[in-house]
Amino acid sequence: MTTTHTGVPTATRATAVAARATDLTKVYGQGETQVVALDGVSVEFRQAEFTAIMGPSGSGKSTLMHCMAGLDSISRGSARIGDTELTGLKDKKLTQLRRDKIGFIFQAFNLLPTLSALENITLPMDIAGRRPDKQWLDRVVETVGLSGRLKHRPSELSGGQQQRVAVARALASRPEIIFADEPTGNLDSRSGAEVLGFLRNSVRELGQTVVMVTHDPVAASYADRVVFLADGRIVDDMAAPTADKVLERMKGFDAKGRTS
Repeated sequence: MTTTHTGVPTATRATAVAARATDLTKVYGQGETQVVALDGVSVEFRQAEFTAIMGPSGSGKSTLMHCMAGLDSISRGSARIGDTELTGLKDKKLTQLRRDKIGFIFQAFNLLPTLSALENITLPMDIAGRRPDKQWLDRVVETVGLSGRLKHRPSELSGGQQQRVAVARALASRPEIIFADEPTGNLDSRSGAEVLGFLRNSVRELGQTVVMVTHDPVAASYADRVVFLADGRIVDDMAAPTADKVLERMKGFDAKGRTS
């Protein structure tokens, strides 16, 4: 595969920053057992852009996403969502931020089996006591191709359809940014391509901002940009990725155990 899936001229893209890390450091443990998972990472994720994060196992890619999403604490440095600094936020404020400004898509679909697809999609807003914007919700459902499946429970849906529900749930509250952790890891290649296409369309057609951790060069080729990590540091930043270019870059990690 040598083509990209963006379909949007660079000049038309928004340049505002949706999230930013500055000298972000994350350390686990102490003394001889100390592990530096992130070592002074500085990176920006721009609005209406699809960014993939890649790197060898243990490079810190999932840790970076979890710190940026407020799911893990930061040892040193700064992480911001929009104008909000995450460091030092009280639990209540952090929970509110994640609920109102951040969407999540994980490898496990995390759907409630007793609820319909529509009820799973609107669940976070129902819990928050907020009514969905019906016009936006209809647009999201149409974008991910679920219009005919909204009354079905997860057990009545394929794996790909369940992940579409998870994508729609993340989009439904119109968050400032969506973090996706290996969202196609449990899917076959066809279903994975469908979900990636829906994420791509959410950026192109709905103006959504998506940051995705993946190990798959084909998945990364759907992004506008790929950020590469090794040993807790950013070592490369690739625009307009193709599967071939990403694979060649990843071979450098395999050959030397870190950057080429």
